[in-house]
Amino acid sequence: MSVAAHGAGTAHGTRSRLSWAAADSWTMTRRELAHWARQPVQVVVGLVFPVMMLLMFGYLIGGGQGVDGDFKSYLVPGMLTMTMAFGLEATMLSVTQDLGKGVIDRFRSMPMNSGAVLVGRSVADMLQSVVGLAVMIAVGYAIGWRWHEGFVPFLGAVGLLLLLRFAMLWIGIHLAMVAGKPELVQAVQILVWPVGFLSNAIASPESMPSWLGAVVEWNPMSATATAVRGLFGNPGAEGGSWAATHAELLAVAWPVALVAVFFPLAVKRFRDLSR
Repeated sequence: MSVAAHGAGTAHGTRSRLSWAAADSWTMTRRELAHWARQPVQVVVGLVFPVMMLLMFGYLIGGGQGVDGDFKSYLVPGMLTMTMAFGLEATMLSVTQDLGKGVIDRFRSMPMNSGAVLVGRSVADMLQSVVGLAVMIAVGYAIGWRWHEGFVPFLGAVGLLLLLRFAMLWIGIHLAMVAGKPELVQAVQILVWPVGFLSNAIASPESMPSWLGAVVEWNPMSATATAVRGLFGNPGAEGGSWAATHAELLAVAWPVALVAVFFPLAVKRFRDLSR
């Protein structure tokens, strides 16, 4: 075989493997999306819960210490950020239930790409996150929140929010496989709440003790919340620290670093399940 023919064959084989992996991943994505129709209550609860959080903090609990201007302009971007970090329980439960029922073992015995199960799960979660983000933006608009920097910065803010979600998703998938059982997922979820509230999503670091404010400013969620406030043109209470003034850089760097760590861990854990 000539070098040219060998190169063409290799390229064709690579395209075939990629096409096979894409087809398998889409099949698994459709499987996950089909669960929405069979479990509509779980989907609705996932959409309603962050809305309730937004309305509760906006009208019942209040807040805004250290925030100049309208608190809703500060709160809504923060709640959009928290929405991307929370709500992973559906993904984690789905993974652990499949593990417990032996579904993943059956998939692994089929002639399909081994990573398609995780890819399908992640794509379905990201689609649901887009829907949830759209609902939250609509509710924020309904209660008086506005963005002021045009359509391109708006898309940039949405992109940063989904990037954070993508990173949190792979953390959730990895922790779900480590937990192994649905009943252990709740214990893992408890760890998410302190991370969420230890951010500037609903309160300014300026209103906190200096040591706590420093910790809050370096929280990945704080970086995203600060960055999207700037892209939306919403007033905030940004301090003069390096983390606050380079929020957009950190809003990209933190999720990329988290994906770089937890994506390989999740893939390795998945491959080790059959050993």
